[in-house]
Amino acid sequence: MEYSLIDLLKLAGAIGLFLYGMKLMSEALQKVAGSKMRNIFAAMTSNRFLGVFTGLLVSATIQSSSATILMVVSFVNAGLVSLVESIGVIMGANVGTTITGWLISLFGYRFNFTEYALPLMAVGFPLVFSKGQRHKSWGEAIIGFSILFVSLDFIKTTVPDINNNPGLLSFLADYTNLGFASVMLFLFIGSLLTVIVQSSGATMAITFVMCSQGWVPFELGAAMILGENIGTTITPNIAATVGNVSAKRAARFHMLFNLLGVIWMLCIFTPYTNFIEEVITSINAVSVKNPQALIPFSLALFHTSFNIINLLLFIGFVPLIHRVIIELVPQKGEEGEEFKLRYITTGMLSTSELSILHAKKELQSYAKHTNKMLGFNRKLLLEENEKRFNRLYSNIEKYESISDDVEVEIANYLAKVSQGKLSEQSRGKIRAMLKLVSDLESIGDSSYTLARIINRMHKNKLKFSPLIMEKLDLMFNLVEESLTVMRQNLNADEKKIELARVNKIEGQINQYCDQLKMEHLESLKNKDYSYDEGVVFTDIFHECEKIGNFAINVSEALYETKKKFII
Repeated sequence: MEYSLIDLLKLAGAIGLFLYGMKLMSEALQKVAGSKMRNIFAAMTSNRFLGVFTGLLVSATIQSSSATILMVVSFVNAGLVSLVESIGVIMGANVGTTITGWLISLFGYRFNFTEYALPLMAVGFPLVFSKGQRHKSWGEAIIGFSILFVSLDFIKTTVPDINNNPGLLSFLADYTNLGFASVMLFLFIGSLLTVIVQSSGATMAITFVMCSQGWVPFELGAAMILGENIGTTITPNIAATVGNVSAKRAARFHMLFNLLGVIWMLCIFTPYTNFIEEVITSINAVSVKNPQALIPFSLALFHTSFNIINLLLFIGFVPLIHRVIIELVPQKGEEGEEFKLRYITTGMLSTSELSILHAKKELQSYAKHTNKMLGFNRKLLLEENEKRFNRLYSNIEKYESISDDVEVEIANYLAKVSQGKLSEQSRGKIRAMLKLVSDLESIGDSSYTLARIINRMHKNKLKFSPLIMEKLDLMFNLVEESLTVMRQNLNADEKKIELARVNKIEGQINQYCDQLKMEHLESLKNKDYSYDEGVVFTDIFHECEKIGNFAINVSEALYETKKKFII
């Protein structure tokens, strides 16, 4: 019997179906838990053990360590989770993902799961068309779970039968009897397969089938699993390339942690795999009449025990690892790398008054970094180099996204504080802060809108005359002054907040904006610039006016609360 191209395509299709089932189930479970996922991460403290448990729980729930670590990297990028907190989550995620191997071992080989797949799909299918999003997600999860194991059966039947393909067996024999070189070769194969299919779960399923069918021995299957632990670090590192330095550090830690684990395991590889085989045989998990049936359980135990031991070895060295990662991925002075939560990431403080003080400090930090976006826009307007322009625009885009997340976190934090025992004065402070955080987020939104206008201008290759640039420069100066006064009032002692300078700037901005509107109509009439240029020009100074107004709103709100002795 020859293994034809059609057979190979069948195998590829079975793997693709497995990937689809894994993706469908993982995404559906993420939707089911999505509303709580942010709260789970945000509730973490600097306690590394709580972080480990969180990573284990989330990874086991959504059946994907890569998805868990991608979430961690994105939260670190947004400043919602610190690098130290992310280290514990990543360690736990590596253990949580090992449940996939046990699911395959228990459900994929003990009985024919395909007999139950169609009835399960019959249950899940009506839920997919439910109007409720939660029911719909559960339906997708059930169907994904069914597809997962139907595809596993397809993989088993499409993998080459070595009894009927002696040539293939001879080919493999050349690479399975090279001692430690075979271990390294199959470790590389496991890494490569994981990188290609972008799923350690799919590679693990292939490994389990290859071993249970007698294609490769248990030792080389274990080597492939070690390779999968390396390959699964690629996706988060790719995602982190567009993140800030903290996101890059979290992704690099994941890679370093898994690499170090593989290195120490290779030093004791042969005695350890022999020990695992002895343990499984002595437990007699399945009938010893078919020794091949023991291999999936051996692989699952190897994968789980390796990751647990790796976690126990390194969890005590988190502070040291943190310092090493900072040295490996140094700060390069990139704009905006500091934009993150600084004061309220560790949960509620002992008293509500201290919590309010920290929230105020967070507002001050938030204001500082949203203000930077206007400076980025000024540079963006003048930048002609395509690469630098795109980098600046991406930076503003990232800032706006982070600004949205930070607003939610501060607002949620204040909402929790307000549930405690507070004086009327403290409740007034919280109400004022909720208004302030909304205005600060609006500054970020308008700054991003301004960047999009400039980006549109750049793509259409429009260029302003020196006269227009001078007018915009003056408008930017006035808006920057309003932002500076806003920050000064936020940082000032509550009794020293003054409105005189605020009123003066507000009058100047409004007066100048009215002047620009009149001059714009006159310029269009005189054909001083094209209509397209005029549209962009007016859009820019109108958006600048909005930013100035939001900044003035913050100062006015602070002054009003000062009069009531709230802030």
